[in-house]
Amino acid sequence: MKLLRVGMAGNERPALLAADGTLRDLSGLVPDIDGDLLADEYALDRIRAAADTGVLPALDAAGQRVGPPVARIGKVVCIGLNYHDHATETGAAIPAEPVVFFKAADTVVGPNDTVLVPRKSVKTDWEVELAIVIGRTARYVGDDEDPLAYVAGYAVAHDVSEREFQIERGGTWDKGKNCETFNPLGPWLVTRDEVPDPQALSLRLWVNGELKQNGSTADQIFPVAEVVRYVSQFMTLYPGDVINTGTPAGVAMGRPEPKPYLRAGDVVELEVEGLGRQRQELKDA
Repeated sequence: MKLLRVGMAGNERPALLAADGTLRDLSGLVPDIDGDLLADEYALDRIRAAADTGVLPALDAAGQRVGPPVARIGKVVCIGLNYHDHATETGAAIPAEPVVFFKAADTVVGPNDTVLVPRKSVKTDWEVELAIVIGRTARYVGDDEDPLAYVAGYAVAHDVSEREFQIERGGTWDKGKNCETFNPLGPWLVTRDEVPDPQALSLRLWVNGELKQNGSTADQIFPVAEVVRYVSQFMTLYPGDVINTGTPAGVAMGRPEPKPYLRAGDVVELEVEGLGRQRQELKDA
């Protein structure tokens, strides 16, 4: 299933994108798409059954804002330097273990919402990523378990980053990762059954129509299953939590001088195979 949330920010309603491209209203069936729903197999089965029987009312998609596909996200865990080609372009050593950092849940916005360039920013950068959405509580996932069984589905994430804040201003990466609007998510949460191999997805990103990133999750250093297992050793992952799994080569930071960092007026478009497409216009904060 392709689950999404549409409507004004803070007032989104749950919806489903049917196989024929029709937007279907889920608000008469479930209150929202959040961790409680994703952990409830019965509720998900009711959605599948309703979708199959065609009883869900249609929504007029024209002019509808698409919000983040998950409400009330508990935490956004991010994996840095998780593609061989991205580590190479930035001159970083291949990490021996996943590099873990966080984005606040309030950085998450809709896939086509405006992204704000922070005040005094000179190095705002782009990063297309595959996002994991957790569907079952994951705590110390064992080597004998299937980590993907804890995954509800996948989405497109844009891990917007301010490199000066991240690298040159002291401390950890957090200052360059947590600016407002820095995590567009969606358009859909695509359930795990529709993504048979998360290590075989292409990722692309364009700036002002020019292709900048063109990679594949096959190049991940730590694949999706290992990321879920690894992170669960250090923190409990709850239904509705999100993990951004890293970005392939092609970011502004990895390019020759003068590096083409983002400015107000730029338009970024990005997609992950089978998971939909985003488009953001940048404006000054």
